[in-house]
Amino acid sequence: MDCLWNDVIFLLPLHPYYVYEALHSLGVSIKKDLMFYEIPTERLIDNQNAVYFYNKKNYKGPAADIPDEEIQIIDITTYRECVALPSETLAYFTDEHKKGVNFGMFAHIPHILSLGNINIKDVNKINWSVAPVKP
Repeated sequence: MDCLWNDVIFLLPLHPYYVYEALHSLGVSIKKDLMFYEIPTERLIDNQNAVYFYNKKNYKGPAADIPDEEIQIIDITTYRECVALPSETLAYFTDEHKKGVNFGMFAHIPHILSLGNINIKDVNKINWSVAPVKP
């Protein structure tokens, strides 16, 4: 994408309820009414978009290049939202909660990186503690 970390907008590839549900089921102390924008993929069409597959062993800090194998440029018109958390995320949540330490809520979840602007006018705001409606 030939840009810096702060040039892109980081987006979840799934409804935030799945993160909430996993954390809540483990007994993690979290806010119930955390709000998110539900951004339709059509709003990303004019942007350059990629999926970022974070790998802790390859991370060299925000000034370093992301290894090619951790980035996949995507065609947002064919992209489909994920419907579950990765098993690595669930294992991470469980392990870190047992340790009693603070930890990242979005660890091991591939992120959509969008280079460009996103118009959020009239988009839905969703509460992460409310399950998505199945079509």
